[in-house]
Amino acid sequence: MLRNYIKTAWRSLKRNKIFSFINVFGLSVGLACCMLITAYVYSELSYDRYPAEADQIYRVGLRTIENNGTTEYPMVDVAVAKGMKDQYPEISQVTRIGGRGPVFVKYNEKQFKEEHLQMIDANFLQIFSIPLIDGDINTCMNEPQTMVITSAFAKKYFGNQPALGKSLLIDHDPYKVTGVIDKVPDNSHFHGDAFLNLAPFVDKRVQTWSNLGYFTYLKLNPNASAKKLEASFPDLVRKFVVPEIAHDMGVSMAEAGKSVNNFIFFLQPLTAIHLHSNTKYEMEPNGDISYVYIFAALAIFILMLACINFTNLSIASSAKRSKEVGIRKVLGSEKSGLISQFLTESVLLTLGAMVLGLVIVYLLLPLFNNLSLKRIEFNSFLNYKALLVEFLLAFVVGIIAGIYPAFVLSGFNIISVLKGGGGSNKPATTNYLRSGLIIFQFFVSTLLIIATFVVYQQLHYMQNKKLGYDKDQVLVLNDTYTLGTNINAFRQQLLRNPQILNATISSSVPGNTQGMDGTEIASREFDKNGNHAGIHTNIYHVDETYLPTLGIKMLKGRNFYPSFSGDSMSVVVNEAMVRDLGWGNAYPIGKTIVRSAKTKYTVVGVMQDFHYASARQKIAPLMLLSGHSTNNILLKIKTTNVKALLADIKTQYNGFKTDAPFSYSFLDEQFASLYASEQQTGKIFTVFAVVALIIACLGLFGLAAYMIRLRIKEIGIRKVLGASTGSITAMLSQEFLKLIVIASLIAFPVAWFAMNKWLQDFAYRINIQWWVFLVAGAIALLVAGVTISFQSVKAALANPVRSLRNE
Repeated sequence: MLRNYIKTAWRSLKRNKIFSFINVFGLSVGLACCMLITAYVYSELSYDRYPAEADQIYRVGLRTIENNGTTEYPMVDVAVAKGMKDQYPEISQVTRIGGRGPVFVKYNEKQFKEEHLQMIDANFLQIFSIPLIDGDINTCMNEPQTMVITSAFAKKYFGNQPALGKSLLIDHDPYKVTGVIDKVPDNSHFHGDAFLNLAPFVDKRVQTWSNLGYFTYLKLNPNASAKKLEASFPDLVRKFVVPEIAHDMGVSMAEAGKSVNNFIFFLQPLTAIHLHSNTKYEMEPNGDISYVYIFAALAIFILMLACINFTNLSIASSAKRSKEVGIRKVLGSEKSGLISQFLTESVLLTLGAMVLGLVIVYLLLPLFNNLSLKRIEFNSFLNYKALLVEFLLAFVVGIIAGIYPAFVLSGFNIISVLKGGGGSNKPATTNYLRSGLIIFQFFVSTLLIIATFVVYQQLHYMQNKKLGYDKDQVLVLNDTYTLGTNINAFRQQLLRNPQILNATISSSVPGNTQGMDGTEIASREFDKNGNHAGIHTNIYHVDETYLPTLGIKMLKGRNFYPSFSGDSMSVVVNEAMVRDLGWGNAYPIGKTIVRSAKTKYTVVGVMQDFHYASARQKIAPLMLLSGHSTNNILLKIKTTNVKALLADIKTQYNGFKTDAPFSYSFLDEQFASLYASEQQTGKIFTVFAVVALIIACLGLFGLAAYMIRLRIKEIGIRKVLGASTGSITAMLSQEFLKLIVIASLIAFPVAWFAMNKWLQDFAYRINIQWWVFLVAGAIALLVAGVTISFQSVKAALANPVRSLRNE
């Protein structure tokens, strides 16, 4: 019986080649998109689940409540790890990691600049279940100047020679290789090419609690409660943080005691970091659970669109198969047998679509990986578990997509069919369902078009927003600290070039949050009313030419003096810091700011707020200190021949015989890189909006072709009676276009709500304009109109004699 069903199904598919192709192609595209997005979602959800006891590992974070609201940090101070381990028996192990870089690594004559070096505690690799392929994981970090490297890093420096026991110079300090790992798993919230022993760095530091320092992880005993442990952390603040703040800020214990409610340690489950953490200074850009939900919904919607195509086309073609059903019933076929026949056809078609979908996945996977910034391999779709799920999905889709058409076709009235009627007992219900499905298809398509417009508008707004500084034609020379005492001579030499308008030496570059000198607690002294405020602030070390080089406006006071010694205890602050310290709209020139260890600085100037981080974030407090750091030289240039200028600068740089190769970047390019996530989101929305439109239009194309075929004699009669081609085309198109208008009107409020919610993640955002909805609706209407008109015009131009010759 099953063999007979399959043979009959195959013959039916061959007889209806156009509809079969549209169904197979539409379903295959839908299934391919579903498989790709599912692989992406699975990858996102699998982050940090590779450690043996991942559910028992938590990261310690810090939440501060200040004048301007709440800020969360993913790291804590150097003493927190050991302090918590000593205080709580339910903590079985603690470990830390902190970045070091960029640095220059040398082996014999080979030297490279390395961006991804990490410092770790000796037990870090064990806790995170990262095995060594060479060396002993229990002893590899027992000595201070030791390191574990990846196999790729080892090959880079040592070729095919064994790496174990060899030494590398890291900024002139020797480190012995005591272990080699393959790599850190891709689905990890941290990565590194080499891991240095952290002990020598932390042992030199004062063991403090109140600032930021290292990413710290706790491994709890199996029965320990993270919530109960977290609830006891205020006691730690009273015991360790409050005395420290009182000492460093020069305030009373009572005043410092207010920090208990404003300085909060909290725990983040390891498996929640990638998708649920939105703290400042993450080790790497995290994912976002909202995008996982969005992409999962997209996969479902696109698969639904493909299923709708099948259902609509099957219902529409029911009249053509009505006589077949009638004859089968006369010959004794049961309704259940007809349902099985039509479901077999549906499943056969979806299985074929799945095979074609896998081919599409193979072809599109490199583009998808580039779009999603993933490294998904095609083999992951071909293991037995994946194939089982894929073909089970195809079977279920075949049943779901075919079940309604099967019941419609099997329920035809025999007498009505054989008299020449359509045979359906419920034609109105069928028409309503078909119309509803078309509306749903174009509702999804219009929704995605609007989302694409809004994402790109927000991206354009952030990239073109007034930043408070001039990023254009600013050349950044990197690693200039390697010039040592020659840096000022190099700067003066550069300024002799008329194409270089200004040059500044600084620790940090706007847009590079990893390059900041750090975050510290700073406070103002008591005012006459006894008020006092302490906040976390970012710090840049700069020279007196920093503000004019970047065109940052000074609102009040003065810039630094040319001589560092004259301003060693002076500070220039931004407007955000003035507000957060509670000075309101007043300019605190001459006021005192206290840093750690009771170090006091005098405010000599207030600069205008500028976006030194992404415009996604609200501008945070920033203080500029004079001198100390020589990481970068920023050049304001004016030339059309940048290539020649770079060559000249490189020649001068190489004349100083530094260890570091000449390295540069442009400030506007660095700024644009801040919005990689938004650019990626915009591309993904664009791709899936196009896919949704294609699938919807495939169905509409086939449906229009079939509906016009049913009215071919009507069209012939109208032409004989004098109807024009234009009027016939309009008549045939208007029924479908009405449905597209209804779909757009439904999509508009849903899109407005969804995109407004998405925009809430941005501190600076656009207002969605009314014309976006009209343009999106017009695009959907235009694409649908072109699709329908192709068939309508073809029918209107046909010779009426052919359609009427049998009458």
